[in-house]
This record gives sequence, structure tokens and C-alpha cells, in this order.
Amino acid sequence: MVNADLDLRFEEMGERDIPAVTEVMARAFDDDAQRHLGEAKGGPDGYDNGDFFRTWLLGYQESVGYKVLAGPDIVGAMIVWINPNRHYVLGTIFVDPAWQNKGVGRRMWAFLRERYPEALSWGLETPVWATKNHHFYEQSCGFKRVGQQDDQYTYHQTL
Repeated sequence: MVNADLDLRFEEMGERDIPAVTEVMARAFDDDAQRHLGEAKGGPDGYDNGDFFRTWLLGYQESVGYKVLAGPDIVGAMIVWINPNRHYVLGTIFVDPAWQNKGVGRRMWAFLRERYPEALSWGLETPVWATKNHHFYEQSCGFKRVGQQDDQYTYHQTL
């Protein structure tokens, strides 16, 4: 169920947003690393210095990033890779730990489904150890696990 009472705004991201969004991403990924791996920090390359967004958002014409705001605060963000064959990829999605378990992630996914009704399918990857992510993608968003490569599960959803 999507919490429609949350007063969230979705705005496209640009270079100027990278420092603030990176702070939220670092909190979210570090929180996962602490919970699931017992490590203080952890995430994909560049997750804590802005290089992730410079590479995976600004580095591709087919990428669109969205920051999620509650009032003046950024509470999450996501990147979508738009493929010409209408098979889209959720490059990243994360929510600040202080805002998790409040329906923000479900609202983010609902926003993407509304924003891209032409999508025929969606795909994504997430770490094997990130069990909370698995529940979110499978139970809240309707994705199916379709494979594993190294330490990543691959998920897919056909619309």
C-alpha cells in the first residue's frame, strides 16, 4: 500500500544536487552495510563522494535522476536508465534511514510507474546480502528475482 498522506515532491536532479543527494546516499548505504555486513561503511564505487552520480547519471544521455523532497529536505533519490526498447532499468533507489519504513520507497516506485507508463519492463540489481531490499522489490514493488551474478541478484518486472 502506498502512503498517499506523505507530502513528497519529486524533482529532476542535476550537478548542483550531487553534494546533498550524495550525503543521503552515503547515510542509506552505510546504514545497510552496518545492518547486514557489520561494517561502518559500504556502497558502490563513488557512493560517498558524488562520483556515482557523475558516472551513472550525468555520464549518460539516457539517464534521468530524481531527488525526493519532504519539505526542504532530500529524503531519497533514484536514477532511471531509459532504453529505446522500452525496457527500463532502475539504476539506484535509496531512502534516508530516518525516512525508511514510512512508505517513501513505495511512493518513489509509484512515481516512476506513473512517470514512465510506456515502459514494457523494468530491471535492477541489488546485493545478495541486502535482504531488506529483496523484500521491498519483491513484496512492495512486484519484481521477480531472475538471476544472480557474483554478489548481485537481478530482478525483473514485465508490465
